Amino acid sequence: MKHYSKPKKDIWQGRVTNKSLYLHEKVKYTPLEEIPEPPKKSIALLGYACDEGIKRNQGRIGAVKGPETIKTSFGKLPNHLPSTVQLYDAGSITCKNEDMEAAQNALSKAVTTLLDNKQFPIVLGGGHDVAYGHYHGIKNYLDSKKEGQTIGIINFDAHFDLRKNTDNNNSGTPFYQIAMESQKEDSNFNYLCLGIRKDANDRSLFQTAKDLDVNFILSDTFQIEFLDEINTWIHAFIKTVDKVYVTIDMDGFSSAYAPGVSAPSPMGFTPQIVLECLKAIIGSGKLISLDLAEMNPKYDIDGQTAKLAASLIHYVAHNLFPTNGTV
Repeated sequence: MKHYSKPKKDIWQGRVTNKSLYLHEKVKYTPLEEIPEPPKKSIALLGYACDEGIKRNQGRIGAVKGPETIKTSFGKLPNHLPSTVQLYDAGSITCKNEDMEAAQNALSKAVTTLLDNKQFPIVLGGGHDVAYGHYHGIKNYLDSKKEGQTIGIINFDAHFDLRKNTDNNNSGTPFYQIAMESQKEDSNFNYLCLGIRKDANDRSLFQTAKDLDVNFILSDTFQIEFLDEINTWIHAFIKTVDKVYVTIDMDGFSSAYAPGVSAPSPMGFTPQIVLECLKAIIGSGKLISLDLAEMNPKYDIDGQTAKLAASLIHYVAHNLFPTNGTV
């Protein structure tokens, strides 16, 4: 594949126990096309090593190194997954010659392949343009089943990422692109944003969100003390769709927790509220795939943002596949 890099064994390092007590001991470094269909659903980590969308959106580049950095931090974490659940590093989609659209297309095909092979894809960005390719990979998979299943997008983010792509596609346009395509297909655009900040979106973006009937919770309400109300909104949204795709923009977190991002701010949300919301989403049984975007190692401090991203993946993986007493 032109826009693909095979998994690298040397990024998976950590404490050695020979008992698979740590995730770097459990993971299998398997090229995308060689991942087998397991007897039980398993997890595949796939990188999206591309920050061309961030560059086009006038952000600070460096997120191209995010996937490998997150995998390295993830590998050092303890393994509590059941022995029956496989964990794969499926390599990374790459961006060649600034051709972001080709990278998104390659990502779409890769996600469809993983879902066809009974994997739960966790995609690691890269810019938030990852969402456009990821969404279409899910959509193509569901369309192939000819069951007419609808997708709900839940975005943990300070930004709507609903910028119009009049000049070009970039990391700020993916959900606008999806919305426009949904209109052409005469289908619903099901989009819920959690953590939106007024100081991170101009008036035109709020108007676009209103015009597209976007559901959102502002940052001053996206707080742990309002968890019951937030979960009520999440459950109401999930009831309207068949499958849920979650995307987490790391720049939505306060820079106290995530300094290594493309657009940092101290005014973001906390990890605790995100974990509680993820618990509710996973509990619905409708989560089909997830990604993290905008982790930028170039600006990270003591690996803090990479560790946060890794811990989020750890939480999702272990809540999707609890041990039930055996590892």
